[in-house]
Amino acid sequence: MMNDATLRKIDLNLLLTFSVLMQERNVSRAAERLLLGQPGLSAALRRLREALDDELFVRVGRGLQPTPRALSIAPAIEDALSCIERAIRPQAEFDPASWQGEFRIGMCDNLESAFFGPLAARLLELSPGARLIGIASDKRDAARRLDEGVFDFSVSVHDEPASWHIRAPLFNQTSICIYDQAQLRLKAPLRIEDFANAAHVTVSFEGNASTTIDIALGRTGHSRRVVATVPRFSALPTALRAMPAIAVVPESIGRCMAQLHGLTICEPPLSLPTDPVTMLYRRVDQADGRALWFRRLFLDVAAEALQASGCRVSVSRAAA
Repeated sequence: MMNDATLRKIDLNLLLTFSVLMQERNVSRAAERLLLGQPGLSAALRRLREALDDELFVRVGRGLQPTPRALSIAPAIEDALSCIERAIRPQAEFDPASWQGEFRIGMCDNLESAFFGPLAARLLELSPGARLIGIASDKRDAARRLDEGVFDFSVSVHDEPASWHIRAPLFNQTSICIYDQAQLRLKAPLRIEDFANAAHVTVSFEGNASTTIDIALGRTGHSRRVVATVPRFSALPTALRAMPAIAVVPESIGRCMAQLHGLTICEPPLSLPTDPVTMLYRRVDQADGRALWFRRLFLDVAAEALQASGCRVSVSRAAA
């Protein structure tokens, strides 16, 4: 535990220096953001290292790599800085009815199909001067684009977040089978033999045919035949209407497809892993009135959309 002498050596400017270095990982960019020259930043970093008795950041190429000690204390420091910011920033109550501007959300296409339409409709009702912008996004670039200000938050299956981001759970996404019964004459409940013997269509942005489904199917001693792979879920209904084939998709989009295109859905005949869908947003936006209102609006719309489609999952309110 730190003694009083150590704590007195650490002031708010040092905490800000640490936070910016964690985000930028580059001395020049960090100094520019802090309005410091590089000698001033180096002096501040030296004081931090002395106070905490750790290197905190080591050079790797042209950048900086945080030490395990830096990574362990980063979330607490970000929380402390956020608390200070909320305490000193005057909070005007957000009024969606009079506000004019953009709300920007990043989603992959299967979640767009389930939520974007209802979200746009609700926003038009509650904030008629606003505009909703949907941005194509996935977990590989969500954090970077969030930092660049491309969207207010991302809804996807996200990786472990940085200390200056918050990843809030939404719901666990299960999978269902979907096909055109006029093309593929199968009746529920599916036998695993029928599932394995049917032609399969998969969805992969990168064109990969093999998925966790093949791993799960292999454990039962079966394999499947993938006859086509499409890059987006929007292409799947027409493919299934054109040939005797089956697909395994997230339940949220599968039920939407079934309603819109007259397709049949049923439970897969084997146990498949679920995907944790989360909301990723910046820690500094945690208490911002506009950002908080938009996150709460999405949670309400998502919960209603899932319930209306027949999905059996509930939406967590952690992001609110």
